[in-house]
Amino acid sequence: MKTIALIAHDGKKAEILQFANDNKRALAKCALIATKTTGTLLKEHVGLKVKCYKSGPMGGDAEIAAQVANNKVDAVIFITDPLDAHPHDPDIHGLMRVCNVHNVPLATNIATAKLIVSTKGLFS
Repeated sequence: MKTIALIAHDGKKAEILQFANDNKRALAKCALIATKTTGTLLKEHVGLKVKCYKSGPMGGDAEIAAQVANNKVDAVIFITDPLDAHPHDPDIHGLMRVCNVHNVPLATNIATAKLIVSTKGLFS
C-alpha cells in the first residue's frame, strides 16, 4: 500500500478538502498521513482514515520529512499558500528539500496534486 502525506496551509484547507472529496476513492486505497489540523479535517469532513502528526508549526512538517527520508512516504501533497508568511518556513523548506533529495513526488498546488493521484501505478 502506498503512503501519501497530505498537508495544507490554513488558507488552503478548503482546497485540500475539496481535492480529497473529489479523489476520495483513490486516496482511500492509500495509507494517509497528515499534519494535525489537516488530518483532523480530512477525517471529519471527508471520512478518510488518516494518521496525524503534530501541527506544522509544532514540528509536524519535520516529522513528515523524517518519514520521507526513511523511505516511508511515496508522495507528498502539500498545498502551500505562497502569499502568506509562515513562522515555520525552515521546516517547510526542509520537507521540500527532503522530497527532492529522495526523489519523492511533491505537489504544492491542486493541479499537481491531481496529476499525482491520476498517475497510473501510484496506487497499484
